Formats: sequence, C-alpha cells, structure tokens
Amino acid sequence: MQTALVTGSAGFIGFHVATRLLDAGWRVIGLDSMSDYYDVDLKRRRHALLSQHAGFTAVEDRLEAPGLLMRLFAEHRPARVVHLAAQAGVRFSIEQPRSYLESNLIGTFELLEAARAHPPRHLLLASTSSAYGANTEMPYVETQRADHQMSFYAATKKATESMAHSYAHLYSLPVTMFRFFTVYGPWGRPDMAYFKFTRAILKGDPIDVYNHGQMRRDFTYVDDLVEGIMALGEAVPGDTPVSERDSLSPVAPFRVVNIGAAAPAPLMDFIEAIEAACGQTAEKVMLPMQPGDVPATWADIGLLTDLTGFTPQVEMREGVARFVAWYRDYYEV
Repeated sequence: MQTALVTGSAGFIGFHVATRLLDAGWRVIGLDSMSDYYDVDLKRRRHALLSQHAGFTAVEDRLEAPGLLMRLFAEHRPARVVHLAAQAGVRFSIEQPRSYLESNLIGTFELLEAARAHPPRHLLLASTSSAYGANTEMPYVETQRADHQMSFYAATKKATESMAHSYAHLYSLPVTMFRFFTVYGPWGRPDMAYFKFTRAILKGDPIDVYNHGQMRRDFTYVDDLVEGIMALGEAVPGDTPVSERDSLSPVAPFRVVNIGAAAPAPLMDFIEAIEAACGQTAEKVMLPMQPGDVPATWADIGLLTDLTGFTPQVEMREGVARFVAWYRDYYEV
C-alpha cells in the first residue's frame, strides 16, 4: 500500500482528494490545523468521514510548526505529497495578511525542507488562477507571464511556485504546481460566494453581487478538479516536454498546470443555476468590484489534456444542483 501525505485534509478540496486516494487504495496521512477561518465543525465532520477508512491517519497541527513536517516525512516516507493546506481567500488577505505569510510561505518552506530530506516520488502543490493577476489575455495559458498579482493571497501563492521551482532545481525534486480555478461542490467552503448565495436564497435573504454581476468565472466542479489532480499524480515531470505548450522548466523537473472547466460562465448564469436548484429567485444587491478581485478567469487546459488525456465531465447546472442537494441535506433545509 502506497502512502500519500495530504496537507489541508479537512479542507474542502483536501477532503475530496484524500477520499479519492483512499478509494484508490492509498494509505493517507492527513494534516490539518483546523483553523477557525470558517466553521471548524464542518472540517471535523470531513475528517470524521475520512477516519472511517482504515488507511487514514489524521494529524492535527499547524503546517508551519517547526519540525512537524520533517517528522511526518521521516516516519511515513510518502511516495506522493499533495499540498493543499493554505490560508485561502482573496478579501481576507487584505484584512489579515500575516496569516498568509505564516501558512502559505513559512508552511510551504517547511514542506519543501522535509521533501528535500526525504524525497517523495512526486510533489504536487496547489496554486491558483489568481496567480495570473492582471493578465487580460484569455484563456490563461501556463506559459504566460504572471507577474502582477492583485491580492496578497495571490502573491503568496505565486511565491510558493518560485520557492518550489528553486527546490526542484537544486535537489531534483519532481514538482507539479496546479493552478485551480473557482471550485465548487458538496462539502464546500462557507466563505465562497456560491455557498453564501445558496444559504441566502433558501432563507429568502438578499444576495450581494459584485461588479454589478459583470464577471465571468471558470467554475470547476470539485470532482473534476480531483480527477485532474489524481491524473497529474501519475504525470511525474522529467526532462522532456510532452508538447510545445508544456510549461516544463528548462532547468528542473517542474511544471505548472491549469485545472479548470475551460468554460467560463457569466456570474449571473451561475446565480440563475443556484436559483433554479433552490426553486427560488434571489433579491440581488448590486455592488462595485471588491479590491483584489478580477473581472474574469478562463483556463486553457490543453496541457492537462496532453499530460493525462483528462477533460472535465460535470456541466455547471448539474454541479450546482448536486451542491444544493448536499446543502439541503447537510443543513436539513
């Protein structure tokens, strides 16, 4: 039985990745700090479900705790590492930037040091579409420059890409950075807009719609994201590009890969899908753009397909309906 380390295993995406690995026969070490950025009970219930698998071991501690990751790597020698733990949220990074420094930068440094000492077969680290920042050329392609991040959250994630590249070069660590786009689905994050919209609509409360609804997002259903991560786990970077669009570094076994739906949808269409699934129409409060936000995202997933043959399967309205059904069940609405 192969061992994988998943950081952020009680988080939205980490929970789904850990579940998928366990179902595939992996032994999973799940690390999570149970931070109170959002509902800790939701995180604990995710970990409780994972703990029903005999192959799951939960570790509750801070990613950045000195020596913690070094001990976990030394004890468990994971063959695959999926690094998802991070302080998330564009807007919160404006209010509490230090938490992003500690979790995203120091935490990732601790992970890279542990991987240097006890190299896994493949190290996969989560980045974000926010790394593209002020880029206006669509769709986003991994080989585009990404130098003008619009929030401190995005800046820390782009910094982790550079940090990981340096370790890949210096220590021949095979690293894949995956940039994911707006992810939604069951067991999602309560701070995300789709979660807030659903809660408000079912209560009959108004919803806040930023930039007067003039935004487009590459909404990605969580199962599609997880299948992309699983497929990339087998695509270990080497020294030969797979195609002309490969982002493979010329000096390291390192690449950046988009995982998205490749189908940007207007925000208002996404809200309409939530309304349809809820069976109610929302009262909308139109507001200006929030600081740090971008008007559109759109993933080119050609490289992901070149590497794995994978393409997304879940259409937006179907994904939204699945989320709303989960929400109703979980909150007994």
